[in-house]
Amino acid sequence: MFELSKEHEDFRKVVREFAQAEVEPHIAQWDKDHHFPSDLVPKMGELGLFGLVVPEEFGGMGDDGDFTSLCVAIEELGRVDQSIGITLSAGVGLGINPILTYGTQEQKERFLPDLVAGRALAGFGLTEPDAGSDAGATRTRAVREGDEWVVNGAKAFITNSGTDITSVVTVTARTGTADDGSAQISAIMIPSGTAGFTVEPAYDKLGWHASDTHGLTFEDCRVPASNLLGNEGDGFKQFLKTLDDGRIAISALAVGMSQRMLEETTEYAKTRKAFGRPIGINQGVSFQIADLAVMVEASRQLTYKAAWLKDELERGRRSVKEVKQAAAICKLYSTEAAVTATRIATQVFGGNGFMEEYPVARFYRDAKILEIGEGTSEVQRMVIARHLGLPTA
Repeated sequence: MFELSKEHEDFRKVVREFAQAEVEPHIAQWDKDHHFPSDLVPKMGELGLFGLVVPEEFGGMGDDGDFTSLCVAIEELGRVDQSIGITLSAGVGLGINPILTYGTQEQKERFLPDLVAGRALAGFGLTEPDAGSDAGATRTRAVREGDEWVVNGAKAFITNSGTDITSVVTVTARTGTADDGSAQISAIMIPSGTAGFTVEPAYDKLGWHASDTHGLTFEDCRVPASNLLGNEGDGFKQFLKTLDDGRIAISALAVGMSQRMLEETTEYAKTRKAFGRPIGINQGVSFQIADLAVMVEASRQLTYKAAWLKDELERGRRSVKEVKQAAAICKLYSTEAAVTATRIATQVFGGNGFMEEYPVARFYRDAKILEIGEGTSEVQRMVIARHLGLPTA
């Protein structure tokens, strides 16, 4: 059994108080208005949430933070609202992490301080209209012309890419052909406001209404050659590692959702009466809530085991292969459990569960994307099967 340290649990209390004070009173209206609360991001930065895996030299928490702490923060924000939870998850995992992991000292000094402080956000452009799980089908191209990259193409479903504080989006693009004939994929940073870089109108989404999500287009978009992130041709390897970390973070987001559904259904079943008695006395209700409690516990254990393995990997005590498998397992189980949790909660609430005045309706809408983003459930099953040594196509 994995138990968090006292420091992690103390930190959980701090984030929970923040979420209840700064998010809970406003989120119903933000969700209704499809409003991204830009002014909340600096407050999250002041709390240190964006710097939990970042060295002190760039304004981060250094040795006082770790990946497990980030998962705690994502869980607690996600318990109150999934849109705010994904803002942190993507802001760190997809925005900060690639620059921190693969960037040059100059690139880190240029972008990280503002990102860590919450003065800015960054996005990661991988998915395209015709290339999601099949990332090798990337069509966006970058051609080297002198001291510049010229980028043409389009990206889809990119989080934190169109806010008024977005500073940069890292995009994957074809930059040539590898020795085996496959596409050579590289990662290139494109600052907001670059000529030829267009942020398309925000999507009209089923859920995550308070999260910023846009399509992006690039038409002869020119950036300095020095905006290449890491080595040319390493983009495929880079985003695979980025997704491994992101899968654990999404799992933490799912844990927050399931935990909230457990709390909501337990309280409702105690107070809602039918036929003169609380509905929780009926086994048809209580057994579903009991199952939900099991899913919450299992999800949390799988998630924090994976987070611990990630932290141990950073200390050189675990392997990438172990983390990859643990990330796929926790992401698969926790997200599917979260979808089930919202279905159970909506059923327990009955007609009220279909009403937007109750938070279970918002969580029900938000749940499905968890099984899709950062690699679908089908992709996770492929990863797990491959790790087990099963034959693959």
